[in-house]
Amino acid sequence: MTEATTEESPDASAEESAGTPAGVGDIELRPALEAVLMVVDEPATEEHLAKVLQRPRREVADALRALSDEYTRDGRGFDLRLVAGGWRFYTRPQCAPAVEKFVLDGQQSRLTQAALETLAVVAYRQPVSRSRVSAVRGVNCDGVMRTLLQRGLVEEAGTEPETGAILYRTTNHFLERMGLRGLDELPELAPFLPEADAVEAESQEGVPSFDPDAPDDTSTTET
Repeated sequence: MTEATTEESPDASAEESAGTPAGVGDIELRPALEAVLMVVDEPATEEHLAKVLQRPRREVADALRALSDEYTRDGRGFDLRLVAGGWRFYTRPQCAPAVEKFVLDGQQSRLTQAALETLAVVAYRQPVSRSRVSAVRGVNCDGVMRTLLQRGLVEEAGTEPETGAILYRTTNHFLERMGLRGLDELPELAPFLPEADAVEAESQEGVPSFDPDAPDDTSTTET
């Protein structure tokens, strides 16, 4: 009796392979990085990108820097930057007027001067309580702090051991918006900010003390 054997047809095998999408590791690295970074809503770390694309971190890091250098060399309208511990596309500064014109169409939504000043105090004195920020600025900052919290620029960072007051610090979103890799890249401005204790001592008569847990007084609180 003749034993029947079956042999897979090469053509059939080719047809099956043609209908199977390539694995993530089979995609060329640079285009894959560009595709992923086009859809991120926050900076992507090298570790995360390496895991997703199934490549060694060193290979991913080298490819990211090569892409960044290539965009700069070619004078592209966008830039690939390492910010807040991760990589993300950004518009080049010289193209900002065109982007603002398209996106904002003449309507700008910016932080107020009071919010910028408060954010600066938090950035250079963090972690810091609301009462100490108010002491440095000489005005109640409760409303401004709420705005900064809502925008994700500052966050709670525990409590002050002596008073139990909530402490605040800047966030990774703050670093991202400022285009900084870390707080060590902040300009040398801290020496020009007075210490909160000194301000409090000098203004006991002229400026009332601020209780961060007290109800807001809308007639004197900045927004």
